[in-house]
Amino acid sequence: MIGRSRQPRAPRSRHPRSIAGQVFLLQAVVVVLLVAGAAVALVLQALRDSDRDARHRTLAAAESFANAPGTAAALSSADPSATLQPAAEAARQGADIDFIIVLGKDGTRLTHPDPRLIGQRSLDPHLQEALTREQAITTTYPTDRGRAVVTSVPLHDAQGNPLGLVAAGLTVERVNGMFTDRMPLVLGGAAAALALTAGGTALVSRRLRRQTRGLGPAEITRMYEHHDAVLHAVREGILIIGDDGTILLSNDEARRLLGVPELDGRAIAELGLDPGLASLLQSDRPASDEVHTAGERLLAVNKRPTAPYGSAGSVVTIRDSTELQALAGRAEITRGRLNLLYEAGLRIGTTLDIARTADELAEVGTPRFADIVTVDLLDAVLTGEEPSRNRTRMRRVAARWAPGSDAPPLHPTGDMIEFGPTTPMATALISGRAVRRADLTAGDDWRAQDPDRARGLLSAGVHSLISVPLQARGVVLGLASFWRGPESPPFEEDDVSFAEELAARAAVAIDNARRYTREHTMAVTLQRSLLPGGLPEQGALEAAYRYLPAQAGVGGDWFDVIALPGARVALVVGDVVGHGLYAAATMGRLRTAVHNFSGLDLPPDEMLGHLDDLVSSIDRDRSAHDDDPDPAQITGATCLYAVYDPVSGRVTIARAGHLGPALVTPDGNVSFPDVPVSLPLGLNGSLPIESVDLVLPEGSRLVFYTDGLVEDRSRDLDAGLRMLASALFAAGPDADPEHTCETVIDAMVGPKSSDDIALLVARTHVVDADRVAVWDVPPDPAAVAAVRARSARRLAEWGLADIAFNAELILSELVTNAIRYGSAPIQVRLIHDRRLICEVSDAGSTAPHLRRAATTDEGGRGLFLVAKFAARWGTRYTAQGKVIWAELPLQEGSGPSGEDIADALLDQWDDAETW
Repeated sequence: MIGRSRQPRAPRSRHPRSIAGQVFLLQAVVVVLLVAGAAVALVLQALRDSDRDARHRTLAAAESFANAPGTAAALSSADPSATLQPAAEAARQGADIDFIIVLGKDGTRLTHPDPRLIGQRSLDPHLQEALTREQAITTTYPTDRGRAVVTSVPLHDAQGNPLGLVAAGLTVERVNGMFTDRMPLVLGGAAAALALTAGGTALVSRRLRRQTRGLGPAEITRMYEHHDAVLHAVREGILIIGDDGTILLSNDEARRLLGVPELDGRAIAELGLDPGLASLLQSDRPASDEVHTAGERLLAVNKRPTAPYGSAGSVVTIRDSTELQALAGRAEITRGRLNLLYEAGLRIGTTLDIARTADELAEVGTPRFADIVTVDLLDAVLTGEEPSRNRTRMRRVAARWAPGSDAPPLHPTGDMIEFGPTTPMATALISGRAVRRADLTAGDDWRAQDPDRARGLLSAGVHSLISVPLQARGVVLGLASFWRGPESPPFEEDDVSFAEELAARAAVAIDNARRYTREHTMAVTLQRSLLPGGLPEQGALEAAYRYLPAQAGVGGDWFDVIALPGARVALVVGDVVGHGLYAAATMGRLRTAVHNFSGLDLPPDEMLGHLDDLVSSIDRDRSAHDDDPDPAQITGATCLYAVYDPVSGRVTIARAGHLGPALVTPDGNVSFPDVPVSLPLGLNGSLPIESVDLVLPEGSRLVFYTDGLVEDRSRDLDAGLRMLASALFAAGPDADPEHTCETVIDAMVGPKSSDDIALLVARTHVVDADRVAVWDVPPDPAAVAAVRARSARRLAEWGLADIAFNAELILSELVTNAIRYGSAPIQVRLIHDRRLICEVSDAGSTAPHLRRAATTDEGGRGLFLVAKFAARWGTRYTAQGKVIWAELPLQEGSGPSGEDIADALLDQWDDAETW
């Protein structure tokens, strides 16, 4: 309460003609008139206040319910009414209003005081119109509960999408009731006012106080002091501007923030403010926290009109937001770095390729953190080995710079770099911590590495560097360097920790790729050691091959070319299901078995039968030694085996679960011969494996392959075979096997294959008829001499007289054995190929065996001579009997002398014994 001093009252005259009486009478009349007018005004004011109170109450109730927690979520639930109806009724009773109604977006009532109307569409045009508006509306109109004051407030979700509206209302009856309740107060006030007529004289005596609104001099002084203190002590600048653009009032903070020492009474246009700020202050437009500049400050400006609270004009508040803007900028930078680290976790290490992972690090770092990023790794890391102790000699693996900028003068990718001891790079590698050079122009240590490149970088505007070692498990793998150019600020201390975090994540991915590379290299090395290192020398056909390991790891695809007796050659292609060391090891076992079985010169169907037994044995052994065998680990293998005879031009082919070969005839036509297919190896049991014989024209190409060539995720088998046929046709009829392999691989194999691929192409040759001699031999020992004579003449015709003696000796021994121990018919065949091949066939099934003859044996030394002077010899069985063969080299002077033969014969007896 404001204290007021009390003065002694002067005696009042009650005579009506006296001045005091006249004043009293006048005051009584004035009071009566004032009371009557006040009563009327109070009645009108009561009506107006009742209506306004109704509007305020309905608006408050509607906005409170609309903004209540859970209202928006309930509207999105499966049964909004179950949640909203009890809440609406509770809110209605608490606000003491007649109804609260919630409508959905389609106008359906979700709450209502009458539950029967819930779920029905509201036909009220005022509510329908309110649904389309984006702001609160208060209207008075008839409703089903009578004339009412209704306020509608729209409902939105967190993204600002409309969900419906909340309508709250009071009926006229309730409004009138509020007016009736106020009538006693109004009448009582009128009566009290009439009672004040007795104090008319007191009112006149206190005229000064009425003029000062009841305040004495002390109160007026105190109010001014408070106003002045508040105006000049607040931290916000305050301006009151007239409607003509003149500043009527300002405080000290406003003058400080605007940088103008005197503002009061001056026009905005003459202050020299920023055009945007001056335009805002001169306009009638309100503003809320608009940011404008004043010198080096950022000001947040708020502006509101003074009307209807005062004369026309506006009041402006100004707040310095420079520091807040700086904090917001740092927060934005931090948020950007967190986002970049998150992206780095997603984008670095997407593959297990070391170079690609390093490039991903450089790609993530530019241009959002640095203008240039280089990544250098130790050579040992690139090959999957453990890093060496020499940390300062590295190879440039990746380099990236901001898009659109010129390439900086850096070491190119692939260069070996030896970092000098004074460079930031060497310091970072030795210390294991990041090194920052905020201003490269101020230091010379980094220039010593390569002065020319350093000058080029400085000329390009590069001015700041952070070098971070790439470490994983405490081991340095490489180095990442981040550079900034002319358009970027220098690196700060906060950037170092971010660079270290980015490098740490990349180092883990690089180390994972390194370890995978090591394991993959070991497996590939093992697999390649199990595959043929080259093709054997033979004249039956011309061959070329390709083997491509899968990206996912080593597989079990394999191939082989095996030289067989009689100038024949075996072609093999196989596939062990799966990847990894087990598949590679199984492939090695099968390839070794094929080599061993080929030494027995078995036909293709029998060869695959033996392989089928071997695979079955492998599975049985695994099951016997595994308490809980995994069905998925059962060996699955396929194989195609073919034997080509260049003398007859015939090829015999059998396959077990493998894809059939492609055949390209000399005229370029491509076909896929119908070769009977058996079950994969290990599944045939006692079922026979069939083969097929094909006679091929000279120059035909046989194409063997595994399923990885023709099948992948993007195409099925039929489409792959069509592509293979097209590629073979495109190679041309005169293409050699090497060119054919290149054409097929280029056409069918993408950059990354999910399965390993083996491709073998062989172009056939046919031995000329004049290079083959065949004679039938009667079962008579006397025929041996005739065979020797014929062979001598034929060898002389072939220009092989130098080895005629050896050939005659071998043929005589083989023919003699055939006559003595074999059965008719007996036949001799000579083949002039890369070696001279001597074959003696008969109908017998008993094969000779080489043994050391006893001292008293009259025979048994012929096969010893054959083995001594033939390059190799052996026996193969045919459907008609057997063939004993021997091969002799064609070099001059290879024939033994008589002394050599004598020594060989004498070696059959012990030195201690004599004739």
